[in-house]
Amino acid sequence: MELRQVIRSRRMVRAYDPARQVPPEVLDRVLDHAVRAPSAGFSQGWDFVVLTSAQERARFWDTTADPDAGPDAVPDPWLRGVSTAPCLVLCLSDRDAYLDRYAEPDKGWGDRDEARWPVPYWDVDTGMAAMLMLLTAVDEGLGALFFGVPPARHPVVRRAYGIPEGRRIVGVVAMGYAAPDRRSPSLRRGRRPVREVAHRGRFGVPWETGA
Repeated sequence: MELRQVIRSRRMVRAYDPARQVPPEVLDRVLDHAVRAPSAGFSQGWDFVVLTSAQERARFWDTTADPDAGPDAVPDPWLRGVSTAPCLVLCLSDRDAYLDRYAEPDKGWGDRDEARWPVPYWDVDTGMAAMLMLLTAVDEGLGALFFGVPPARHPVVRRAYGIPEGRRIVGVVAMGYAAPDRRSPSLRRGRRPVREVAHRGRFGVPWETGA
């Protein structure tokens, strides 16, 4: 599939065929492409916890569930669909990898002051790695979704999977063969046109295609 077709075909998939596993060789390619994402200073401050067994995935949904929901609570449509994904990838960022890297002699900062980072590139770069997973999934004929973990559930998820305190859960990629699902109502908002979001030379000057 050509890159332009992959990009135009990508969408967030919220329901999967639970009977069809992601082939191991496909998952290998997904992860191989993820680690080819750019990273500041080639710090590569990311880790990926891959959950493919039913037990591993069930633990994730149990640990991220609303603790105030009763045992008879009915899952909402989003959860019923996404929980059918046969593969979940927890995308983790490592701030210390960046602070350490830029304290090295070739970078010249000589300290680990986080104030030098008004934008947390460890999260940005991990997000770019996740995007490469999403695009690779499309290229392989799969569906995928990127979603977040409720902040209050981060500690229990870290404990459940042995994730060090120094890692941040940036998000999760759900992946599998897509099943029919409802069109997201958010799409009714429409896609913002390029001329509205791209500015030529200075903010407020619309980008005119072909100009």
